[in-house]
Amino acid sequence: MTTAMNSKDTEYDVVVVGAGAAGLSAALLLGRARRKVVVVDAGAPRNAPAAHMHGFLSRDGLPPATLLELGRAEIERYGVRFVRGRVEEVEPGFAVRLEGGPVLGARRLLVATGLYDELPAIPGVRERWGKDVLHCPYCHGHEVGDQPLGVLGTHPGAVHQALLLRQWSDDVVLLTHTLDLTPEDRDRLEARGVRIVEGPIDHLVVEDGRLRGVELTDGRVLPRAAVFLFPRMVPQDQVLTRLGCDKDDAGWVVTDRTGRTSVPGVWAAGNVVDPRAQVVTAAGTGSAAASAVNADLVDEEVRDAVERRRATSVLAR
Repeated sequence: MTTAMNSKDTEYDVVVVGAGAAGLSAALLLGRARRKVVVVDAGAPRNAPAAHMHGFLSRDGLPPATLLELGRAEIERYGVRFVRGRVEEVEPGFAVRLEGGPVLGARRLLVATGLYDELPAIPGVRERWGKDVLHCPYCHGHEVGDQPLGVLGTHPGAVHQALLLRQWSDDVVLLTHTLDLTPEDRDRLEARGVRIVEGPIDHLVVEDGRLRGVELTDGRVLPRAAVFLFPRMVPQDQVLTRLGCDKDDAGWVVTDRTGRTSVPGVWAAGNVVDPRAQVVTAAGTGSAAASAVNADLVDEEVRDAVERRRATSVLAR
């Protein structure tokens, strides 16, 4: 349920931007700590195309949308507000302006906006993404095990994917497409029992709503039950970038182990700062960041209380 807001509701201890596993886990811990919290979410989760998520203890096989519904219900029990919207601008201090909406005042900001997958321009890939065109062997390998699998050579990470996938199937093929394999790559793949198919890919063959194979530009068709690819992962870090958070050489926002960024009062958690984080990992980083945010607020409140006490003592003399 999205909560309506009025002017008296717009001052918060923490504004959490993003309501995936990281953002909701952070909001849950902060709500239980009796903080005044609002979660703002644009409603476009990265794993929306997937029917199920895996590797999350006690939630294995749950549809991603169901996890988010359960999470929103849990945070609302602790008085956390949920607002559907997109952050337009954040001013130092923090004033969080929503597109066409209110300005939310926040003592601290926790950004968990995730990333998006930039897919190769191969016909059929986007249509089957999250179904039988997959990325993570740990997330989907078990479900397609012992079937003919392909790995699309659209990224250097494809070699590692192919080597991993041999754990789940004896029939794994790497289609080189645009990838230039080194002699060492070829040696490792062949030693692992991964077949190499040379040549550019034309399109994925889809029939009756299912992937049937991969067709190369020379007309060859390689039957496959599922294919894996390594997308280009792009952090949705516009909020953090505009605030001036430091980034590493690869362009990802730098945080400490609690999620603290270089900008005072700003934390980040989940895929927006860690492309490797699975759902369960993202949830853990959200919880860790929330704990650090709460501790930072407590430190501030203690300092203010000490200053007030000292000021009162001086006046009483």
